[in-house]
Amino acid sequence: MLIRANCKINLGLFVTRKREDGYHELETVMLPVRELYDVVEVERIEGEGVLFEGRGIEVDCPADKNLCVRAARLMQERFCVGGVEIKLDKRVPFGAGLGGGSSDATAVIVAINEVYNLGLDKPTLAALAAELGSDTPFFVYNTPQLCTGRGEIMSPVDVDLSGLWLAVAKPMNEGVSTKEAYSGIKPKMPAESLTQLLKRARREWQGSVANDFEPHIFAAHPAIAELKQSMLDAGAVYAAMSGSGSAVFGLFDTKPSLTLGADTFLHIEQIE
Repeated sequence: MLIRANCKINLGLFVTRKREDGYHELETVMLPVRELYDVVEVERIEGEGVLFEGRGIEVDCPADKNLCVRAARLMQERFCVGGVEIKLDKRVPFGAGLGGGSSDATAVIVAINEVYNLGLDKPTLAALAAELGSDTPFFVYNTPQLCTGRGEIMSPVDVDLSGLWLAVAKPMNEGVSTKEAYSGIKPKMPAESLTQLLKRARREWQGSVANDFEPHIFAAHPAIAELKQSMLDAGAVYAAMSGSGSAVFGLFDTKPSLTLGADTFLHIEQIE
């Protein structure tokens, strides 16, 4: 079974408080990026093991710790399914705040549900995905969602960006770990909720809809800040860092013309 495991962007991200369990409370809106995806192939095999083959962008992670393998083992432990072979064609940059690894893991869970005819519904699949990460459940539904809690509590949100152009870019020599992102964060309650801010006219988003990770990440990684500014200089109606970085995105009324360095990943698509 082949699945296009698309990534996501965060349209605003507030870190509101640190919890007693060590996690942080978030408020963010996640949107799927339809045409930027990894290709995940999952098949049944004899036996009880997990075979994994990766190609494309090389991930700095041992195969046995890859989220795809962890997802397969989770399904084997919970539902006594048999052997699984996973082939991952990695196209989405990692360490980017785009949720590529989370999307891949969710694709494996969804695929095993299908190839082993488990009949699990979306809430059950989302609960399983949540055991592997905070943004993993989003990819079960893969529609615009307001995400709170650690990011795993979701409710559909009406954000219509159809007709706009989306550019996603990442300096390939820049990466931001989750540990680095959260070590510099200063949680605070926003004066106005993200959903209320997003009801404003789009021309008012810049400067009001924010990503709380940006200040300290930009200070430590000026190339990421420069990339965001390049989006604004090219005419973006709104630009921001996605998640905890290091990718940034811009929303444009017309197809943008961006001149970026050879060491910068760039993807452009029109939102349907």
